[in-house]
Amino acid sequence: MKAVGYIKSLPINDPESLVDIELPQPIAHGYDLLVKVKAVAVNPVDYKIRQKVSPAEGNYKVLGWDAAGEVVATGETATQFRPGDMVYYAGDLNRQGSNAEYQLVDERLVGTKPKSLSDAEAAALPLTAITAWEMLFEHLSIQQRFPDLPGPDSTEKSAELILVVGAAGGVGSIFLQLAKAITGATVIATASRESSRAWVKKLGADHVVDHTKPLPPQIEGLGIGQVTHVASLNGTGSYFESYTELLAPFGKIAMIDDPGTPLDVMKLKLKSQSLHIEFMFARSMFNTADMDEQGRLLNRVSDLIDQGYIQTTVGKNLGAINADNLKAAHEELESGRSIGKIVLQGF
Repeated sequence: MKAVGYIKSLPINDPESLVDIELPQPIAHGYDLLVKVKAVAVNPVDYKIRQKVSPAEGNYKVLGWDAAGEVVATGETATQFRPGDMVYYAGDLNRQGSNAEYQLVDERLVGTKPKSLSDAEAAALPLTAITAWEMLFEHLSIQQRFPDLPGPDSTEKSAELILVVGAAGGVGSIFLQLAKAITGATVIATASRESSRAWVKKLGADHVVDHTKPLPPQIEGLGIGQVTHVASLNGTGSYFESYTELLAPFGKIAMIDDPGTPLDVMKLKLKSQSLHIEFMFARSMFNTADMDEQGRLLNRVSDLIDQGYIQTTVGKNLGAINADNLKAAHEELESGRSIGKIVLQGF
């Protein structure tokens, strides 16, 4: 089968950083689905793994943790899907990724692809949707509106006030939509460029502030009360002290990035605030008892999309899945200036 991989960690401008290769087609066992990959999205985790992780000598590593495709075979204990089903998923860091014609993925991590989206539009969503959902409802404990109903049923606002830092990126783009669709929280998003400000407003931000300027005076100037929750999607090290100042007593911070320096967590003590770290691969990496939560939440997101409450977060489609186009995607993500998700489709 066709695939894109690397044999050594190299800068993205090196011709060997990502190469087109041929690999044997894998075989499904146990809970596995064998998926024929139709489209993929590229995330910061892809370039971070490429930069830091070299495969065992003589082997290629295949990246890619966002895909949409068709089930073509199932393992002997898999029961949730059948050949012909269209699915979407993020997968497992411990296994070969989705930058290949065929991929094995545990069915408990898989959701039914939204019927109203193309393959590329669906591939943009799993990793960021899982991350945003786990941040909102498991770490920040934001209250869902009527969580047992198929769609939102109220426009009433709650007392929850969420600050989303780095809101124009992939996770922020789905976080804003989920917050608007199925919570009553008021959302403040950060963005500096005009294109980013327009993007976050379109996706549901109630207010926008500029992260290149001090945050406390901008937020206090809104006159909407104290922040109760922070979703820190980048720059946590730079903003952490501001978070403790802005947050109300018992406020919560959830972060996904890797601060370059240690955080002074004792600054949280005076107001009894809390810090939560979201890593959506934890369930799959450690085979947790509730691993199927990811499949369930992907199905919930799929329903919300097909009912028109959430839209895809595709920012750019770079064409076919090959080494040249994946290099371009990595380069753009490494620049830190991408808006929405970068997708590729077909081999």
